[in-house]
Amino acid sequence: MDVVVIGAGQAGLSAAFHLRRAGLEPDRDFVVLDHAPRAGGAWQFRWPSLTYGKVHGMHALPGLELTGADPARASSEVIGAYFDTYEQTFDLRVHRPVDVTAVREGEGGRLRVETSEGAYATRALINATGTWDRPFWPRYQGQETFRGRQLHTAGYPGPEEFAGKRVIVVGGGASGTQHLMEIAEVAAGTTWVTRREPVYREGPFGEEEGRAAVALVEERVRLGLPPQSVVSVTGLPLNDAIRAAREKGVLDRLPMFDRITPTGVAWDDGRTVDADVILWATGFRAAIDHLTPLRLREPGGGIRVEGTRAARDERVHLVGYGPSASTIGANRAGRAAVSDIRRLLGREPAAVPATA
Repeated sequence: MDVVVIGAGQAGLSAAFHLRRAGLEPDRDFVVLDHAPRAGGAWQFRWPSLTYGKVHGMHALPGLELTGADPARASSEVIGAYFDTYEQTFDLRVHRPVDVTAVREGEGGRLRVETSEGAYATRALINATGTWDRPFWPRYQGQETFRGRQLHTAGYPGPEEFAGKRVIVVGGGASGTQHLMEIAEVAAGTTWVTRREPVYREGPFGEEEGRAAVALVEERVRLGLPPQSVVSVTGLPLNDAIRAAREKGVLDRLPMFDRITPTGVAWDDGRTVDADVILWATGFRAAIDHLTPLRLREPGGGIRVEGTRAARDERVHLVGYGPSASTIGANRAGRAAVSDIRRLLGREPAAVPATA
């Protein structure tokens, strides 16, 4: 292959679209590998109560708008169907389910991509694996002694399972607040715990604010540090639902506890909270362990990226990583990666429509 694309979420499909438009043929010049069972990227695993109307902005994939979506329908269904239509419309021929186990140096200057359906030798790689497969679980003293249930956002089933229970939600991001507000409607009691004071954002969030937020994330990636999410530097939007939850006391936040006990959590100042469930809404890390043989990481722990290209290997591009982790950023990154790869392959732009 000239190019292997790993991942068929927003970033991977965007890259495949631009490869197609550049005149490369799927299954001849490039291949898209996805380990998920069906179309939809990480969206297919989102909890049922996350309806499309609650999604914080879903930017359309290049070449095909998402129109007429029912805001009351589960986002996993809406976006899964949209991605499936997209793959068929542009004949992207995604291979699934395929697990990529390692990418290492191959022969003749190619990369060797080892997968559950065999090995590919490729001149360039677009890594679009996102973060969903690497939920981050903090470790606290006594965690293994807790007699209740612990789960992560990645396994959140919706609020119904928490009816009548005492629930501690850990994490100050968008998922944590959404979980908390849903669960508070049915739980016997909720406690919100975060490492830092939540930061709320009032007023419009336009292009200028978006560029500033992306720049902060981009700087970390440029320095070879593990990326933060774009959301982590924008703050929480102060909408009507958030205001109502604050007035009810649902979003009264406590600082992080110091240890976990068999019946709940405790602080060194003597305060304790009993709980039946601890829900870790503590985010995700980039799913890039399969790239370890290439030794792309910097001393700071991240992969230094210039544009979308890995600084240590010009054949490797990361899209949906760091500053391109938003839906609009993933689209732009897919286009930029293909432009760079086309130069690497020595190809001139071809005037071939993406629908060909």
